[in-house]
Amino acid sequence: MDFGIIMFATDLSIDPSSLARAVEERGFESLWFPEHTHIPTSRKSPWPGGPNLPEWYRRTLDQFSALSAAAAVTERIKVGTGISLVVQHDPIDLAKQVATLDLISGGRALFGVGGGWNAEEMANHGTDPARRFTLMAERIRAMQEIWTKDEAEFHGTYVDFDPIWQWPKPVQKPHPPILVGGGGPKVLDRVLDYGTSGGWMPIPGRGNFAEQYAELQRRAAEQGHGRIPVSVFGGPADEQAVGQYREIGADRYIFSAPSAPADEVLPFLDQCVALREKFA
Repeated sequence: MDFGIIMFATDLSIDPSSLARAVEERGFESLWFPEHTHIPTSRKSPWPGGPNLPEWYRRTLDQFSALSAAAAVTERIKVGTGISLVVQHDPIDLAKQVATLDLISGGRALFGVGGGWNAEEMANHGTDPARRFTLMAERIRAMQEIWTKDEAEFHGTYVDFDPIWQWPKPVQKPHPPILVGGGGPKVLDRVLDYGTSGGWMPIPGRGNFAEQYAELQRRAAEQGHGRIPVSVFGGPADEQAVGQYREIGADRYIFSAPSAPADEVLPFLDQCVALREKFA
């Protein structure tokens, strides 16, 4: 099982470059940054993690700028969006951002995607929350066309463009792995639709992981996909939790680091190293 680190990079936390160096020096496989373009002050949408939204949600750095900084000072670790809120981006722009990250990292980009939970945030981007998963699927298909075709065009319900040129193309072929985040009743449909290259990325505590894992692999076999990889996203630094997910079949465990200065984050990374070595 591979091990990665996820942290909300903010203006108050350890900077992305320093964190990336520390993650690579300690032998982790990947580094992930989430994104929120903003948080509406109305706070009508409940946060799935509890009643009080942590401050770092309001202070996140631009995701691709942070990942580019991480890629520039490292050579080995993979750099991932965890997650990219596809429904809040123009797909032509987002296709270029992902491909550029893959190019400057030398083919180390991982594209984690999700529909998001904050309805007001989506609405500010012109997205109807009720249609976000349909919109996300169509935008991802349009991006796949751009990544894989010299002259790409797409004609759908929400995305529509005549033939275009866009470079760079991703280093990874046909494109960086797409990992589908979520734990809802239809998340496995989305994984099997457009996430077979990267797999499923569930958050611990949301849904029955063992049952969903078994169902995913059964359906994948029925559809001729082979085994689908699974990355546990934002897990605690807990030996029992790591062991349980590994026993069920997880391929990657991504520790959730505190969004904090270096003097708090670096000892946490060392704690995760000790746990990782127990499962080497």
